[in-house]
Amino acid sequence: MHVRLSVAVGFALFAGQALAAPRPDYVGTTEPFARDAVYFVVTDRFVNGDPSNDHRDQGGAHRTFDIPVPCPDKVDGNIGYLGGDFKGVLDNADYIRNLGFGAVWITPIVDNPDQAFTGSKEISCTSTLTDRGKTGYHGYWGTNFYKVDEHLPSAGLQFADFTKGLHAARLKVVLDIVGNHGSPSWTMPVRQPQFGQIFDKDGRLIADHQNLAPQQLDPSHNPLHAFYNNIGPVDASKGSIFDGNLAELGDFNEHNPAVMDYLVGAYLQWTAQGVDALRIDTIGWLPHPWWNEFVRRVRAEHPGMFMFGEAFDYDAAKIAEHTWPANANVSVLDFPSRGAMEETFGLKQKGFETLAEPLHLLGGPYANPYELMSFYDNHDMPRLDASDAGFIDANNWLFTARGIPVLYYGSETGFMRGRAEHAGNRAYFGQQRVDAAAQSPIFGPLQRVAKLREATPALQRGLQVNERLQGNEAVFFRVLQHGGVNQTALVLLNKGDAAARIEVKRYLQDGTWRDALDGDTLQVSASLKADVPAHGIKVYVLDAPVQQKALQAELDRAMADQQARTRRLAAP
Repeated sequence: MHVRLSVAVGFALFAGQALAAPRPDYVGTTEPFARDAVYFVVTDRFVNGDPSNDHRDQGGAHRTFDIPVPCPDKVDGNIGYLGGDFKGVLDNADYIRNLGFGAVWITPIVDNPDQAFTGSKEISCTSTLTDRGKTGYHGYWGTNFYKVDEHLPSAGLQFADFTKGLHAARLKVVLDIVGNHGSPSWTMPVRQPQFGQIFDKDGRLIADHQNLAPQQLDPSHNPLHAFYNNIGPVDASKGSIFDGNLAELGDFNEHNPAVMDYLVGAYLQWTAQGVDALRIDTIGWLPHPWWNEFVRRVRAEHPGMFMFGEAFDYDAAKIAEHTWPANANVSVLDFPSRGAMEETFGLKQKGFETLAEPLHLLGGPYANPYELMSFYDNHDMPRLDASDAGFIDANNWLFTARGIPVLYYGSETGFMRGRAEHAGNRAYFGQQRVDAAAQSPIFGPLQRVAKLREATPALQRGLQVNERLQGNEAVFFRVLQHGGVNQTALVLLNKGDAAARIEVKRYLQDGTWRDALDGDTLQVSASLKADVPAHGIKVYVLDAPVQQKALQAELDRAMADQQARTRRLAAP
């Protein structure tokens, strides 16, 4: 992670004259990736750009294409492939870019099994961690990590071509990777090809679970078992679930150096083809030293590569450990803030004060809270259950508060709101919905605030100082004074059903502020009053060094906290 901090120095003497002290640095993060909001797609569920790679007859008796999961309300889920591919994403690169995003996160691209899984428990509309009848459309069931899944590329459009095309559209590429597990590996009535097996880059079988429960594996005598752990599932009431297997997935043996070599080699193959950042699946299921070594080896080839992990936990102290330099030294998805956003903008409609504590602006456990990945839903949980206005409010916060925004595909229209994994969360979006997206009342306000963030460095990397987070009103400053940029953004949010007259005095600097959304200018002296529409936003920007004493004091405190945190985490 990139935390480069500096402080003001004293007066210098030159030719007998005193020079004014340099302005202090006020910066949340210098991480370059913080400039870019991220659009997350489950590739198979976005757009089918090339029907010729659908493989609709694949799997035989255990077919893999279009397998509905019936739900009582007739809004069905689906656990088969539905055709989304590289071409579908690339065809809509301009759509994503024009929506205000600078990066696309895609699900894993590695080869997955060619049949539907016959083991595990029956899938229902409301079930979780049940996989019977499911396919690897999502990409997380790798069998050959050196081979791209056949459902994704097209003639003349391999992965390297795909990343090149996204770069041409001014979009960075975030690749989802898995280090913890392969495919479902046991409980099959009859063994199925590829499930529980790992193949090397030449297609040779190097690991095989052989449809045996983990505790039946014999790694000491069977080399094909050595890739896997032989610890069975651990009941949560008897210990940490992280000590055992996740569902029936083949659990990689972190003590086997061959596992590390295999995965590092595979992911270096893909990163060399134009990947800008990595999202690390299930980071919490492998120990810190393993990830430290993995990250070190990848960054040896790609210095400074940004990475963020998924530690599915709402305890900030636990997920923060992955951000520390001694551990993985990566960012993480901000689950604690996600929970607060659901309560604030979803059906509960709690006040903005709910969002204050999870920000951890001072004294928090993270290496740097400004590098966290902010989101309000994804593919592993029910989508945000909110009204159109709730989505608008959520996006106004997501793109102005600290952190790097991540938006799940379809949220620009409130797609499948409130639906869980097997109840439509990962439903097929499709070109028709993409083409009609701008008609959604959510779309325009999202595009407006996303483009605002894109054009405003203080909203990307500036420190956050809260003036108030209370009820339906949020008022806060984002300040960036670093590298030749002197910018303060004042954000006013109103999630109420009526317009609000908001006055700001505290921390406010006199000067000529510009309305960053409407282009007007405002001469400010002592106070600023603004009418903020219902479920609306106003952002005023001052392009000048900070001189307001109370704001300076808060910013100095924030920088001192960052420095103390950096020293503490760097200590042996």
